[in-house]
Amino acid sequence: VQLQASGGGLVQAGESLKLSCAASVPIFRIKIMAWYRRAPGKQREVVARFTSIGTTLYADSVKGRFTISRDNAKNTMYLQMNNLKPEDTAVYYCNADYYDSNYWGQGTQVTVSS
Repeated sequence: VQLQASGGGLVQAGESLKLSCAASVPIFRIKIMAWYRRAPGKQREVVARFTSIGTTLYADSVKGRFTISRDNAKNTMYLQMNNLKPEDTAVYYCNADYYDSNYWGQGTQVTVSS
């Protein structure tokens, strides 16, 4: 499985970005997909994810600002990020559990200036 993340960039605080994660397999077969991020000097953390039953979970730091979604027809998962803050600066990765294996995308850089 290949995951291709895109959509990162440099924005100012308060602006928005939408990340995309294109999968090489039909994502309706992927029950657990998630967005992670790693900020400079910090450990990687989960930002938002789909659970195995299709519900969504968010890190407390992004609740109300970020929205995870998926388009099965395009085999793509998204992360809409609104009201970005400098502390959202990180490399964002998409992740998927496909059958018995776990896969990572290559990461896309998000930089938020104050």
